[in-house]
Amino acid sequence: MEKLKGAYLLWYGYYQTLPKLHRHSLGQRIDTLFVEIIEAVASASFLVREEKHPYIRLAIRKLDTLKVLLMVLWETKSLDNKKYIALSIKIDEIGRMLGGWSGQLQKQNSPAKGEE
Repeated sequence: MEKLKGAYLLWYGYYQTLPKLHRHSLGQRIDTLFVEIIEAVASASFLVREEKHPYIRLAIRKLDTLKVLLMVLWETKSLDNKKYIALSIKIDEIGRMLGGWSGQLQKQNSPAKGEE
């Protein structure tokens, strides 16, 4: 959660400086995705193990969408290389962490092989 909060705070600083053309369209959508990812991860962290996986999968899907929209901002030159790289590094790390969490939950929630 701490890494996610740090990535959002970095984004928020960049969001304020986006050109108006993208601030109120792509920028707003990216901001909303960040908040939705935070909500999904926060929800998962308070649920019992068996109920966490759908929230983690949702966070992963939203993170993938976030990556694509950030790439569009970068390709349209609304986000410079330095900012895009800084955000991408943080987002990739969050993606690896969510993927690991998802894999761990999948193993824990699958029935044991000997119980068939």
